[in-house]
Amino acid sequence: MKFQLKTILAAVAITFAFASCSNDEDPVQNITGTGNLKLEFDNVYKTSNLAFNTPYTNSNGEVIKITKAKYIVSNIVLTKEDGSTYTLPKSQSYFIIDEETAASTLLNLPNIPAGNYTKVKFGIGVDQAQFNLGATGQGDFLALAQAAGMMWSWSAGYKFVNFEGTFTSPTVTTDTQFRVHTGQTGTDYNYTDVTIDLPENALVRTTITPQIHLMADLSHLIDGTNKINFTEGATIMGGAKLALVTANIANMFEAHHVHND
Repeated sequence: MKFQLKTILAAVAITFAFASCSNDEDPVQNITGTGNLKLEFDNVYKTSNLAFNTPYTNSNGEVIKITKAKYIVSNIVLTKEDGSTYTLPKSQSYFIIDEETAASTLLNLPNIPAGNYTKVKFGIGVDQAQFNLGATGQGDFLALAQAAGMMWSWSAGYKFVNFEGTFTSPTVTTDTQFRVHTGQTGTDYNYTDVTIDLPENALVRTTITPQIHLMADLSHLIDGTNKINFTEGATIMGGAKLALVTANIANMFEAHHVHND
């Protein structure tokens, strides 16, 4: 009787173990096919949601009001938990994030290989190899950038970041325009790569479209590691200050959360 009871209990345990395995998430090696993934760029200024014509005070004591906030996102690379990567095709790799156009802040990326993704990498700007293809090699993005005011001219190149508004300070008491435009200046190309670890895996499946919520703190452009004083010069399109702004960009982004729905 005891032997029969042990046999029955063992059989039940084995059955339960198989049932448990079948209810677990599919093993990575069994994840196949493709799915979609969304990248949401949520622009903020320090702890506040970014709002145009709203006063923000920087660490230099200047009060700024933002009227334009645009930047080019490019060359998206996704890293899986096994270290392998997927690079978005060049023909789908260039986007303009424009705070004034809500639809532009949500990127829908199709045909992503199914997998568990742990990192996202992207560029701010248009990489030099792409620019070197010439005007005819830019596809539809050239016209899009021109219409969005994200080019100086073809010979001068793209504006990678277009950040404008007005400021006052203890010594500049009337609203004065500031302009921060990054891009190619002389021999400096100023393209920036950004790599972000995700707080949880983005589970791309044929039936799941993850949405990665990225916070873009635009205060970092002028008030990050490097502090930009507009009172000393409010038009930044080259020179030493532009290099400081470009260096700030790498710390401008963070992943807030991931929706796996």
